[in-house]
Amino acid sequence: MILSTYERMIARRYLLPGKGEAFIFLVASISLVAVMLGVAALVIVMSVMNGFRAELFDKIVGLNGHAVIQGVGGRLPDWREIVAEAQKTPGVTRAVPMVEQPLAATYNGRAEAVLVRGVRIADVKPLIGSKLVMGTLAGITPGSSRIAIGSRLAEALGAQVGSEISLFSPQGQTTPFGTVPRIVNYTVGAIFEIGLYDYDKAYVIMPIEDAQTLLLLGDNVSMVEVQTVDADQVGPILAPLADKLRGGAVIADWRGMNAQLFQALEVERVAMFTVLSIIILVAVFNILSSLIMLVRAKTRDIAILRTMGATRGGLMRIFMVVGTTIGALGTLAGLLLGFVFLFYRQAVVNLVQLVTGQNLWDPSIRYLTELPSKTDPVEIVIIALMALVFSFLATLYPAWKAASTDPVQVLRYE
Repeated sequence: MILSTYERMIARRYLLPGKGEAFIFLVASISLVAVMLGVAALVIVMSVMNGFRAELFDKIVGLNGHAVIQGVGGRLPDWREIVAEAQKTPGVTRAVPMVEQPLAATYNGRAEAVLVRGVRIADVKPLIGSKLVMGTLAGITPGSSRIAIGSRLAEALGAQVGSEISLFSPQGQTTPFGTVPRIVNYTVGAIFEIGLYDYDKAYVIMPIEDAQTLLLLGDNVSMVEVQTVDADQVGPILAPLADKLRGGAVIADWRGMNAQLFQALEVERVAMFTVLSIIILVAVFNILSSLIMLVRAKTRDIAILRTMGATRGGLMRIFMVVGTTIGALGTLAGLLLGFVFLFYRQAVVNLVQLVTGQNLWDPSIRYLTELPSKTDPVEIVIIALMALVFSFLATLYPAWKAASTDPVQVLRYE
């Protein structure tokens, strides 16, 4: 929108408070603040929702892989052939055999439900090596009776590195009086923290050989975890492998295993975007009302400008620039406020918890241990454009009203 020199001067004059115009300026300032808050709210909420999905995806898929191959009856006797076949499949980056079984653990009279996972020694470090908070993986070898447990499980049991905990397995020896559960003692060699409460509270990691011995599996495994080059294309990538395994094993990918969780996040994300967009719409109505008030207050000035040769188009441009400038400044301020809030988001959560005395971030409810955030540049551009377009549309009626002013009627009695 190209303005002449006098149009820019008048638009700048109308943006600043004049004598007797404090109320109009106040309304315009409130409009700017409203746009700022609406844009900031959208940026913050959408970034946090994206952060939730990204963090959950990374941690859930990081521990469980993009898909798992499970055998009939929970056992895969020919797992070596399956691993070799999976690794030859185009698009598959890793295939890891593992044993997984829910059991019970006790220490010093405390008992907790756990999920024992046995993996090969070469796969232990990629799984939890970067997430250790105490201890080392060096001593966790087959036959060493050393294990790694989650940080929340360690807290629940009161165990530390070096503590000896007992694992109860219902699959024990058969006697005339029934099956006798197996109780095996293990030493905690390391404590890890994935960042997902349910995992940190339940998982026990050990060498696959020890897990097979504990569960009396022989040379069988429970499943083969598969990682691919693209999690979103896991179905097409593993389709050839699924055809080869048909009848002997089934493949379950991350979408099927966590479908309800990720679908709920997506629905909530769309709903929050729609609801919070209304805040910007309300702010735009404030711009509309402030411009209408400005036009009413400047009716005499508009009439004089018309008699001096100002065109209808020029007057429309002036008021459109005034309203759009308010919206643009509010949008920029909102983006800045949103980014600052996201940068200090955890500090804000901690401050609110300190003031209210309430635990707003209980990881047992919200899965993650801290407030996540992931800003999508495309969404930021969409939010900014939406605010600017709404602000521009709000200027059309007041600008048209100003351009339609009849100088003869206004100045007749002057």
